[in-house]
This record gives sequence, structure tokens and C-alpha cells, in this order.
Amino acid sequence: MENQNSCKLLIDLHIKFLRQFLFQAPKNFVFYEYTRPTILFFMISGLDILNALNVLSSEEKLGICDWIYSQQVKLKPENDIEELRKCGFYGSRTSTVKDCDNENLSQLNVGNLAMTYSSLCTLIILGDDLSRVNRINTLKAVKYLQNENGSFLSSVVCGENDMRFVYCAMVICYILNGFSYINIEKTIQFISQSVHYDGGIGLKPNLEAHGGSSFCGIASLFLMDQLETALTSIQMKNLKRWLIFRQQSGFQGRPNKDVDTCYSFWIGATLKIMGMFSYVNWEENKNSILLCQNTITGGFSKCSHTEVDLLHTYFGLYGLSFMNITGLNEMHSALNISMRAYEHLKVLHNLYKTNSYW
Repeated sequence: MENQNSCKLLIDLHIKFLRQFLFQAPKNFVFYEYTRPTILFFMISGLDILNALNVLSSEEKLGICDWIYSQQVKLKPENDIEELRKCGFYGSRTSTVKDCDNENLSQLNVGNLAMTYSSLCTLIILGDDLSRVNRINTLKAVKYLQNENGSFLSSVVCGENDMRFVYCAMVICYILNGFSYINIEKTIQFISQSVHYDGGIGLKPNLEAHGGSSFCGIASLFLMDQLETALTSIQMKNLKRWLIFRQQSGFQGRPNKDVDTCYSFWIGATLKIMGMFSYVNWEENKNSILLCQNTITGGFSKCSHTEVDLLHTYFGLYGLSFMNITGLNEMHSALNISMRAYEHLKVLHNLYKTNSYW
């Protein structure tokens, strides 16, 4: 929607857009019921980018945290590996999933790495102290969801395994100080073997390079403190070239694809982590994102002629934050949270450093 307001960020409108979904989601959101923690993360972290968490009262923040904890698996499985793999946070207590092997419907009250990742990040953003997280069982779930090739299953129920869930596992381990629970060497090997011949990183070995999987791989290496050693100098050089070449006006996710608002984050954050964002044409990128904001309802769309949605609103705002836009908080590119939330996490790490629980 292009008019005289398209060239500036309409912060107040985007705050209103994000907040309204917290308490009055449209009926089509029923299709995303099993991913409610991720949808919630887009709203809460989006408000944080906009420096607008103050639009939520203390009671509302506490209520959101309580709801997140209500999605935590309550099992106390001790050393039962099959039960431990179910731990973490799930998407919804009301959704169901078709069993992978038959036509029966089972309640989806099983932990999922993506939902656990989203839940932990949202708790940190809201200032929670994580004291109610079942840390040991959550980390054991991550441990037992790791495959022999170093990747991770998203869940024991119809779980997928690719670079997305490697990233989720790495953030969980970083937040909960639990890298000792996984096989880091195999994870590094999985990432390095997923580097495509054209320079980018695919979801798995021998798959096409993609902006999203490139972010997940590089951010994971950064969080493991392995970014400088895991890839060869030639791989790093080719990856940087591949990333820079994804800018057209904004960024595309793959060669010969259209520009898409969300890649201002996926590619931009990867370049940021690698110290390469100064090579981006900031003005072209900023204008490309701003042309996708709706100047009536707020929110951002995938491209200028499509409908706005929460995912592209969140990643559009995040992409703008890299370019020092007035009114936007600075973000931690690898953890996908604000630097303000990251400082809170550092306080928690220091607080629990002498506690054997951590």
C-alpha cells in the first residue's frame, strides 16, 4: 500500500496491530492452533523491537507467562528415554495430530523443539526468571532428540529433522546453559556437510541453499562459539558472496526468486553475525521493507501486493532494526531477541552460575 507514508515507519500503527492479536485473534488463526507459542513470540518480540512492551500491564505479562508454563510437559520420567523425549513445551492443549502410523488422532501434549524455543525466548523477553522451567528434563529431551548425523528431530510425534531444529536446539542449550547434553562435534559436522556447492547452506546435506537454513546454520555455529573454526576459509568466502548476492532491492531467499520481506531478517541477520552487514545497500533494503507496510491497519506483508501477516510483520521490523531506525530496539542477531532481553538472560546466567541446577 504505497502513499506518502510508505517511506517512514509507522511505529504506533504497528504497535496497535501487534497488540490487538494478543487478545482478539481472527478466526482463521484456528489453523495455527498447534503453533500458538510461535505466534505469541512474533507478537511479544515484535512489541519488544518497537520498544512497546509497556502497552502490556504487569498482570497481562504474568498471565502470558503463566499460559506458557501451562504448555510445559509435566512428566517426571526420571531415566525413561522414551518419556524424556516428550519433555519441553508444546503448541496447544486443545489441538490434535494424526498419528504417523495410523488414522488415530492423538493429543499433541508432547514437547516440540520449535515450541520450546519460542516459549523460552518469550519468557525471557517478558522478564521471567525461568525458575519454573524443568531445565534438566528439557535438556534431556534435546539430547535424546539428536540423531546420529548430528541433526535433531523436532518432536517424537511426526518429527522432522533439518537445520531449523538444529537452530532451535542450539538456542535452547544456550538459554539453559546445556551444551554438555548434546554432541557438538556431530552438530558441527551436520552443518558443514549442508554447505551447498554454490556457497549457501541447505536444510540438509545435498539440498539447495536457502536464506533461512543459512541463518540457522551460521547462528548455531555462533552460539556454539564455533563460527571461526567449523567452516573452511573457502566455504566462508563463498557463503559471504552468496549472501551478499541475495540483495536485489530487498533480499531474496534463493537465486532467481522474488524479494521477500522476511529475508531482510534471514539474510540480514546472517550477514550481521558474520560482520558483513556494512556491505548491504541500506537505503534500497529499507525502502523495500517499508513499501510492504500497510499504512491503514499496520503490519507488513511478504511483498507490496499481498496481505499483511504476523510473520512478515515481525521479520520486517527486525530487518529494519539492523539499519538503526529511530524507535527500534537493538537486536541480538543469533538469539533472535532484543539486546535488552539478552542482558536479562545474562543476569539469569550469572544468578544461577553457582547453582548446581544450572
